[in-house]
Amino acid sequence: MSATEKNQTHLLSPDDLEHVFRTIEIPSCPALAVEAMAEAQKDEPSLKNLAKIIASDPAMTATTLKLANSPLFRTWGAAVTNVSRALEMLGVRNVVCVVVGVALRSCINGLPAAVIEQFWARATALASAAGMIARRQYGISPDAAYIYALFHNAAIPLMMRRFDNYQALLDDCKANGRPLIEAEASLYPCTHPVVGSLLVKNWGLPPVVSQAIRFHHEVDVYDLPDKTLPGMAVSLIAVTHVAEHLFCLKLNEPDLEVGDAMFARALDYLGMTEDDVAELAEILDTAVENL
Repeated sequence: MSATEKNQTHLLSPDDLEHVFRTIEIPSCPALAVEAMAEAQKDEPSLKNLAKIIASDPAMTATTLKLANSPLFRTWGAAVTNVSRALEMLGVRNVVCVVVGVALRSCINGLPAAVIEQFWARATALASAAGMIARRQYGISPDAAYIYALFHNAAIPLMMRRFDNYQALLDDCKANGRPLIEAEASLYPCTHPVVGSLLVKNWGLPPVVSQAIRFHHEVDVYDLPDKTLPGMAVSLIAVTHVAEHLFCLKLNEPDLEVGDAMFARALDYLGMTEDDVAELAEILDTAVENL
C-alpha cells in the first residue's frame, strides 16, 4: 500500500491514539496560554484583557516586548516598555505567536539545558524565516506559517525524552545522511509527525496546522488531493521546506528533513524562481547568524 493510500485521512483510529498516548507523554497546553488564545479567538478580542494575561507571566512579557522592539516592528521613537503598547504595535495574531511560543518552550523540559536551548533557537529562527517567506507569498498566513514551523518538529524533544537512544539515532542520521523519519519508523512505535500533530490538536491550534504536521514527511505530499490535505496545509509545509533547506545550506549541515527533491517540489509549488531563492537566502542571513 502506498503512502498516499495509507494516509487518505490524517485521523488516527482510537486504538492508534491510545497507543501513542501510552508511548509518549504529550504535555498539556499551559493554562495562561489557553486563556490568552481563547481571548484572541473571540470575534472582538480585548487588548486590555490580553495585556493583563501576558503581563502576569514574566516570560510572555519579555518575549512580547522583545518582538515589539525588534527591527521587524519598531520603526521610530523610544523603546516600547509596556505590554499594552506592545500589543497595539503587534496585533492579536502576532501576540498569539508569542504566547504559543513561550508555552511550547515551557513544556520542553527533562533534557540538558544546552539541548533545549539549541532546539529552541533553531525552532524560533526557522519559524521567523517561514513567516517571512509566507509574507512574500499570496494567500499564505504568516502567523500560521510561524506557528506551523515552530511546532512541526516539537515532538523531537518529546521523543528524545522518552527514548534513551534517540540522541544516538539523531547523531547516526547526521553522520550517514539518513532521513530521520525513516530511522524513527524502523525503531519506534510512533514518529515525530504523528506525535506533533496530536500535540497541536490537544493545544487547540488550528486543524490545518495539525494536518500539515501529520503529513510533512510524506514523499507525495505535493500530489495529495485537497480532500486529503487542504491546500493551505501544503502551503505551510512548502514555505517551511524552503526555509529549512536554506538553513541547512547556510549552516553547512546535512539536510535530514527536506532534501534536494522536496526542496525543488516546494519551490515549484510556490512558483519561486532561482532569483527568488537568492533573495530569500540574503534575507535569512540574520536569522542564521543568531543560531
